[in-house]
Amino acid sequence: MPRILDQRILLLVISFSASVQSTKVLSEWKKCGDPECEKAMSRVQATMDYLGPDCRYLNFKTGEEIMVYSKLSRENENLWTGSKGKDFGYFPRDAVKVEEVLIGEEVEVLTKETDFLCLHDDKYTFE
Repeated sequence: MPRILDQRILLLVISFSASVQSTKVLSEWKKCGDPECEKAMSRVQATMDYLGPDCRYLNFKTGEEIMVYSKLSRENENLWTGSKGKDFGYFPRDAVKVEEVLIGEEVEVLTKETDFLCLHDDKYTFE
C-alpha cells in the first residue's frame, strides 16, 4: 500500500510541475506592430518543420506561410508569435525567413498572463 501511495504522489508532483511549466511567463516584454498587438508585423515562410513542446506553440511544415503578430523581447528574443490559418502560437525565429515586412516601426509593450495560456476552440485552457 505505501508503494502505491508513493507512486500516486510522484505522479501528482510530475503533473503539477508540467502544468506550471506550460503556463509560465516566457518573457515580460514583447514587440508588436501596434500597442494592442493586433496588426500583423510581417509575413514569414517556414524554413524547417517545427513541432512545439506544448499547446502554446505553433506547429508547421517547411514552406508554410505564417503571419507574425508579436516578438518576445528582452529576456527571450528567440520566440515570435504568429498564425497559420486558424492556428496561433509561439515559434522560434530561426525556423522562418521573413518574406515581407508589414509595419514601419515596432512598439514594445508588457506581456499579459493570457499571452501564455493555451487557446483551443476560442476558449482558454487552464492546465
